[in-house]
Amino acid sequence: MERTLTRYIRALRSAGAGVSTTEAMDAARTVEVVGWEDRGVLKTALGTVLAKSVEEKAIHEQLFELYFSREAAASAAAEGKPGEGGEPDAGQPGGGEAEPQAGDGEGGEGGDPVEALSALARGENPGQLAMALERAGAAAGVDEIRFATQSGYFVRKMMEQMGIEALEARLMEALSRRNAEGDAEAEALMGARSALQKQARAFVEARFEIYGRSAQDAFMNEILAERSFGALGRSDTERMRALVERMAKRLAVRHARRRKVRDRGRLDVRRTLRANAGHDGVPFDIIWKIKRKDRPKIVAVCDVSGSVAQYVRFLLLFLHALKEKVTDLETFAFSAHLADVSRPLETLPFETAMRAIVDEVGSGGTDYGAAFLELDRDFGEVIDRRTTVLVLGDGRSNYSNPRLDVFKQIADQAKRLVWLCPEPATNWGSGDSCLLEYRPFCTLLTHCSTVTDLERALDEILMAYD
Repeated sequence: MERTLTRYIRALRSAGAGVSTTEAMDAARTVEVVGWEDRGVLKTALGTVLAKSVEEKAIHEQLFELYFSREAAASAAAEGKPGEGGEPDAGQPGGGEAEPQAGDGEGGEGGDPVEALSALARGENPGQLAMALERAGAAAGVDEIRFATQSGYFVRKMMEQMGIEALEARLMEALSRRNAEGDAEAEALMGARSALQKQARAFVEARFEIYGRSAQDAFMNEILAERSFGALGRSDTERMRALVERMAKRLAVRHARRRKVRDRGRLDVRRTLRANAGHDGVPFDIIWKIKRKDRPKIVAVCDVSGSVAQYVRFLLLFLHALKEKVTDLETFAFSAHLADVSRPLETLPFETAMRAIVDEVGSGGTDYGAAFLELDRDFGEVIDRRTTVLVLGDGRSNYSNPRLDVFKQIADQAKRLVWLCPEPATNWGSGDSCLLEYRPFCTLLTHCSTVTDLERALDEILMAYD
């Protein structure tokens, strides 16, 4: 039972729940108190000590049903019950650790292993089949599955552990007879092999859901996080949206914690003594020195011309996922002219808003100088001493006037000016690129082509407000 709980905690961690060693010990003590008999009580108790957030509670809800339903089937088999894999009285985990017994899918002492496998395939003893699958899965290391593409490999390893090679040898011998009796036996053996393979595949797929899917998702997210926005396909969009939301939430939590630590980091001795003068100097009320920090304020200015639109999509998605942290956010988009696009992004579904933005301002030749002029002339009041102006674009202005005088005025008016460019630094200043002319007025000018680059840049921006 201890091993069962340990494996369940491992499954939770693999799925993204941050279960600490202390919480694992609490879970063990909790199980000692509530027992295994009442499945509902067990589920609630483990959820209380192991899941600390809404997301972790959702992970626990899903994994508990997957994990303990399997354990219940194994336990029923170990106790000689019908083994239907249905609802037990408690979940009674741990049956999968039983030692092999004679006749349990391996023929036993002096038995016919092929006939034993055929009996398992016919479902004559579902409990015995469940035990055989548990033992074969443990021997094949199915719990180590990490990718769905490994399913075929583990199914074959399980079949080998169950003795399928003997059945396949009997099948080949029956086919070689080339008579009606041999054909009938071969057909029965092929049916048995197919049924066992189906059961083994279902077993492997269940283990993948418990141990592998989250690992596969984490691996795919790592790859996606390093892939250029320009190389993303349509099939990557949903996964990227989920990844961006997760990264934005992590970033917001990180900076909220950092601000709290810094706010509480220094004791104000004089004010503490004064506040506790009525308590004979005993410091009941602690006063901390608080250095006032600006709340984050970002003005995003985005080039939505064809060459940059895909990059802008994910920057805006990231910024609006940070709304809890960056409550003061103004968004402008431009190509031939500049427009305030904050309202559609706040009121419309994101994809609908992006289509509307591109339709409105995404056509025409890109003119950075004109865009900065419109920003300063028509919306200059949104930029003040606590504003970070965030520009996303390649700086290619079709040889138009870059209006460096206006850009300098915007930079002087703002707290910081950060420029994210999707092109590598080797291309800056080539052709119609004005980036090298704008660079002296930028607090930060950096290459940004992946969601990892984006997270790093936004982290750097928010650090200025911590």
